[in-house]
Amino acid sequence: MQGGSEDGMRLAMFMTGCAALLAAGAMAPGSPLPEEVLLLAGLLGAAGLVWLLLPERRRRYIVLDGSNLLHWQDNQPRLASVRAVVDTLKAQGYQPVVWFDANVGYLITDKWLGPRALSGALGLPVRQVFVAPKGTPADPLLLEGARRLGARVVTNDRFRDWRDSHPWLAEPGFLVQGQVQDGAVRLALDTGQARIARAG
Repeated sequence: MQGGSEDGMRLAMFMTGCAALLAAGAMAPGSPLPEEVLLLAGLLGAAGLVWLLLPERRRRYIVLDGSNLLHWQDNQPRLASVRAVVDTLKAQGYQPVVWFDANVGYLITDKWLGPRALSGALGLPVRQVFVAPKGTPADPLLLEGARRLGARVVTNDRFRDWRDSHPWLAEPGFLVQGQVQDGAVRLALDTGQARIARAG
């Protein structure tokens, strides 16, 4: 069983690595690769996410737009805001999967941060935290990953630029809005916005 788990991890890492290389190649100055390669890179990265989480599919996943949640309190980039939402959702029985744009580290520190460092700060397994490759927006990756997991997305972003290619964004309840105010997390998990927890 352990060997199968390791093989799955290697495959997922290979897929996400290929996605990063494709994205970098397509965005390099003078690259002969067409822009459609970026879409392929996004789909490959999302497939890697799904493969990585496949053994846990029965769990109740929810995808967090980490780069959006960073600004939920006082419109300042705070990783503590993301942690508060993570803790709230875990207390509700959810398994949060968090996606960040590549620049997350520079917003909260002065260096690049990867999934391992961020997962420790968020109290999540490293396999549930993702950072998009440089030059590739996290939006299409997290949206495709959420669709494949059958999960909702916690964000205040409306994803207007992605609605044509991701029609399920219009499904009621797919996007969950919220805020963090004075340490209190409020999420619109139901029809109205309800206060469901207070962060420590």
